[in-house]
Amino acid sequence: MNDHIVLDEYQLTIRSLSDRLVEAQAPIRVLDAVKWDENIRQDFFKHKGKQPPAVDRAYYEGRPLAFDPEAKKQEFQNIERDITRRLGQFNPVGQIMRRMCKEYRMVIRMLQARGTSDFGLISQELYGAASDAFHAGDPTLADLGLMLSDYLNNIAARGDLEDEPKSLTAKEAVAMLQSRLSAVFGDDTIRVLESDGIVADAAAGADYIKVRADALFNTRDVRALEVHEGLVHVGTTLNGLNQPICTFLSKGPPSSTVTQEGLAILMEVIAFASYPTRLRKLTNRTRAIHMAEEGADFMEVYRFYREQGYGLEESYGSASRVFRGSTPSGLPFTKDLSYLKGFILIYNYIQLAVRKGKLEQIPLLFCGKTTLEDMRTLRQLVDEGLVIPPIYLPPQFRDLNALSAWMCFSNFLNHLSLDRIEADYANIL
Repeated sequence: MNDHIVLDEYQLTIRSLSDRLVEAQAPIRVLDAVKWDENIRQDFFKHKGKQPPAVDRAYYEGRPLAFDPEAKKQEFQNIERDITRRLGQFNPVGQIMRRMCKEYRMVIRMLQARGTSDFGLISQELYGAASDAFHAGDPTLADLGLMLSDYLNNIAARGDLEDEPKSLTAKEAVAMLQSRLSAVFGDDTIRVLESDGIVADAAAGADYIKVRADALFNTRDVRALEVHEGLVHVGTTLNGLNQPICTFLSKGPPSSTVTQEGLAILMEVIAFASYPTRLRKLTNRTRAIHMAEEGADFMEVYRFYREQGYGLEESYGSASRVFRGSTPSGLPFTKDLSYLKGFILIYNYIQLAVRKGKLEQIPLLFCGKTTLEDMRTLRQLVDEGLVIPPIYLPPQFRDLNALSAWMCFSNFLNHLSLDRIEADYANIL
């Protein structure tokens, strides 16, 4: 932490408001509040997967939030009011912090609505819906999911791009990951540890990565975790924690989830750490959310995963990701759209930054838990000395030569008609 920096009165005002925001959001744990307990899973399999999980409004009422929602909303309201009083209506830092206050109030409203139809509607406001277009006349996220599925099926049909077997234990994966991240961040910066309390194969915290104790991995998985969880998620958290004034950059509201997950997927792609099976997982999540938005229930989404060739456990896990916080026949929790949606938005942003010669904007994506719509303001804040540039940057973003060259070509290639080319290449491919 940079607490030894001497701040002037204006900077101290921002810092104190920022700290209040960070403190206020601490007990809000969205994924903890929406997850389904182990006994729900056991009960589902006890009925041989023939009955939907026993989750309704009462289920969530029996799992109260870790804070008083009304008092917490009032706290954010008070912080928002004080931001306006002390910084004015149009102060750029104030505008970011006020938006965060509003967003956290919406998050609390969503969590209060667990098990009701409002839960899914507020989730769409926060994370988006699969039927959202990127801009007028463009394909939607649901279209993208289907299109990618077609490509991935063509690849899978070949049968020679099989995944290497998952023969690494969690212990071995932890050791590999630890040594690779120590090489990037220095020895004591990030801890990698085994955990049996997580749903996903791995999860990133402020300065640690948890790996699920009973999961198996291959070297490709470890590489993806190194890039996704380590270089991006932990990297941006550490950069946020290093902010001497805008401490709110260490915490991510839902709007930053889209940006952060998009960055993580983009990093996997440009570091050649992604692979078809992993991409298929993301496209299936998008397709499953879209199905639920269109009225499919838990059992239909569960069967969709079974038809995609996933085992019983994995199909249950994937389907429950879609309906957590909701009910088995309710609207979906749309957070998992963040990956593909964020990827497209970040990719477009970097492409435009290269086209306009604003390369210095690109690394600022890493200066904390940033949100795409704040990037122009952040540039201003760095120039004013209110935000410090990122300390930890993946190599691909530290030297922008290769990325810029790729984006220059990519800008041009976007103007070519692939359908026309396909017709022309028909006799050579």
